[in-house]
Amino acid sequence: MTWLDPDPFLRGVAWRDGVRVVRADPADRARLPWDTGERALLPVGVRLEFLAPGARAVEIRYRATVPDPGHALHGPAPVFALWRGDRCVTEVCAEPAKEAVVVIGLPSGEGPFTVHPPQAQSSLILGVRAVGGRLLPAPERPRWVVHGDSITEGWWSTRPAHAWPAVAGRALGLDPVNLGYAGSARGELCVAQQIAALPADALTLAFGTNCWSRVPFSAPLLYETVRAFVTLVRVGHPGTPLLLVSPLLCPDAEDTPNALGATLSELRAALERAGASLVRAGDSRLSVLPGRDVLGPEHLVDGLHPDDAGHARLAAAVTEALAPLVRAPAVRPPKASGPQQRPGRGPRSGSP
Repeated sequence: MTWLDPDPFLRGVAWRDGVRVVRADPADRARLPWDTGERALLPVGVRLEFLAPGARAVEIRYRATVPDPGHALHGPAPVFALWRGDRCVTEVCAEPAKEAVVVIGLPSGEGPFTVHPPQAQSSLILGVRAVGGRLLPAPERPRWVVHGDSITEGWWSTRPAHAWPAVAGRALGLDPVNLGYAGSARGELCVAQQIAALPADALTLAFGTNCWSRVPFSAPLLYETVRAFVTLVRVGHPGTPLLLVSPLLCPDAEDTPNALGATLSELRAALERAGASLVRAGDSRLSVLPGRDVLGPEHLVDGLHPDDAGHARLAAAVTEALAPLVRAPAVRPPKASGPQQRPGRGPRSGSP
């Protein structure tokens, strides 16, 4: 049987650069901070979703590289993981290779199934095919664009499917598009404009911790940055449900001033005030989830990043906060004056 083009089966896709799936607009790369651009090269959260009537296995042709130490994700193992619903069915180890094929046995029933590739190896899916049956793309779900830092990217979750956007996406019936950038996510306004240009049925913004450490912010600066960031996102998504998540617990930073004298507690309060001010100004589709009490110290592997149980708790809190917004009647924005394309469905540009 001939190999099938993987594109119709891929989910969690934001942009493409040639044949690669990337997590920032390649046409707008020059405006990005260096660290954001580096993290955006990893296909975090990208996965295959399919139906397999009559098939006893799926074959996946892929290319994978040994991860650069600067690109490494803490925790995830180099495996292709097959999921059905909320359950991991099996895992198959995959070595880095210029080109290789992994075969994953399927249980009875047509699915839908999800395969999470080993994202830390920058896996590129080259083709898919069924063994003993057919493969069909799974029905598309509403797209949920999630922006944040290393916690959103999934650091210290043991598998990509255990990262909180993946867990909450399954609970909400959404297609999470992971725009988590480790070490970054400091309210970069060019990122807000890129998010504004992406198709999205729901949005979550979860940043602020790196505004205490990596690039120090004062509380007033973060307040205005959050307002500006959301305002730019709303240019493209005026009526889209939007959840703003303030920084999670970080014991060492809570009462410790950064280089501009702001503690993480003060930055968190500034972000929450900014969200509340936007709601008061009439943004009825925006909600704020205070992050301070979502996790306890026992959920933090290194004093900052949650373990699998912490990712699950955060996913549950986000699910509870976002569900009323996504289930409320949609607010229809004005029709665009020209045609629009969903990312990844149009012509490819650039080089592999």
